[in-house]
Amino acid sequence: MKTIIVYSTMTGTTEFMAEQIAAALTEAGYAVDIAESTNTSPRELAGYDLILIGANTWDEGDLWDEMIDFYEELPEVDLTGKKGAVFGAGDSFYEHFATAVDTMEEALKKQGCELLLDGLKVDVIPDEEIETACKDFARKLDLRCRELGLVQQ
Repeated sequence: MKTIIVYSTMTGTTEFMAEQIAAALTEAGYAVDIAESTNTSPRELAGYDLILIGANTWDEGDLWDEMIDFYEELPEVDLTGKKGAVFGAGDSFYEHFATAVDTMEEALKKQGCELLLDGLKVDVIPDEEIETACKDFARKLDLRCRELGLVQQ
């Protein structure tokens, strides 16, 4: 299953998440491309079956600046028939924890993308815990894709 992971990162946590998810999906047999949101366009999503977005949250629940252009261009793309999921890092110190994940989920759904899992939100926690959460997220995503017959058993 041709997969793209598009992410933005401020502290490196969401990039780390993208790398962990990509590694787990690659190990499961997926063809995975990773791109920073500033180096790709939503139009490129049309060439993929599975779309994963990594959106970190900053300040009071906002998208990180590097994801804003990608987000604003997303309405120009029809993602009907595409499958997807969203993940991201936040800081529970703030009232609106990891809400960039929710924002990107809504944006994907508006464009016709079917979300396969609830978004993965991680707090500013040790890398080992993030790695475990990301591998579990990838495993659940793989299982869901196999249940739907999107990936050969």
